Amino acid sequence: MSERRVIVYPPSETGGRKVRIDDRILGTAYSLHDLTVFLQHAGLTGWDELDVAESGLIEWHEGGPELWEG
Repeated sequence: MSERRVIVYPPSETGGRKVRIDDRILGTAYSLHDLTVFLQHAGLTGWDELDVAESGLIEWHEGGPELWEG
């Protein structure tokens, strides 16, 4: 998993952020918890919200792990 590119897109006008790993869209996360669940299903088992928030694996576009509303 550490070789994979994780992108969290800017918040949409209706809330939530699209999440992509490599060329696959995982869905729209509405919270850090949602993102953590997506990443756990993608192979980052054992990671919690703090691990995700502090990870260098994630490329945050237009706001970090604290911004979910557009």
